[in-house]
Amino acid sequence: MASRRAADALIASGSVRVNGAKPPASGMVIDPDEDRITVDGRLIRPPTTHRHLMLNKPLGVITTSRDESSRTTVLDVVGEEGMGGHRLFPVGRLDADSTGLLLLTDDGQLAYRLTHPRYKVPKEYEVVVVGVPTSREIRMLREGVQLDDGMSAPADVELMHATTGDRDSGRAELRVVIREGRHRQVRRMVQAVGHKVQSLRRTAYGPLRLGRLKTGGWRVLSSGEVTALRRATGLDTE
Repeated sequence: MASRRAADALIASGSVRVNGAKPPASGMVIDPDEDRITVDGRLIRPPTTHRHLMLNKPLGVITTSRDESSRTTVLDVVGEEGMGGHRLFPVGRLDADSTGLLLLTDDGQLAYRLTHPRYKVPKEYEVVVVGVPTSREIRMLREGVQLDDGMSAPADVELMHATTGDRDSGRAELRVVIREGRHRQVRRMVQAVGHKVQSLRRTAYGPLRLGRLKTGGWRVLSSGEVTALRRATGLDTE
């Protein structure tokens, strides 16, 4: 924010507030994880040492940090270069038979908010299903369907493309956006209305989109993308 001398001047001028109050002239000790520091109303955060990656997860890769059966994990895919000396972990899960956007980080607070249903961060999927869903079935998916662990929350569902054929031979591509993250939820929702998922790819997570990142490729998120994720979970408003 400023050099030490300039920071002293800002504090003396009254521009700096700690939890909304002017700090004492004698100075005070603050906890950057707990105390809210502002300069002229602007929230100030210390430089982060966290690492945030986006991975386009390939088919068959396990979303876990380690696997006792020696199967390939997402950490194997990003390797030491992707880890960058940090102990990264996946944010949420993508099944082995699903592909697409997966976040990895060592920022526990952000990961918690991204995955907790309370914060309703949207996740978007491209889903190819066997058979062409009827308008009634699409409406059921939008309004919520009964699963073995309770009703699913309302979802955004759009029929993007359909091939000719009957319920068994036809294929359809759906765009599905959910704001909760139960185990294999999208697959179970589709199955609940009588269809089977042929392929499932996550294309967006909150404000982030997969874009042209190749399968198995990864990249470090920009500071702007991290800020957007924090804003989506309310971390920059507290």
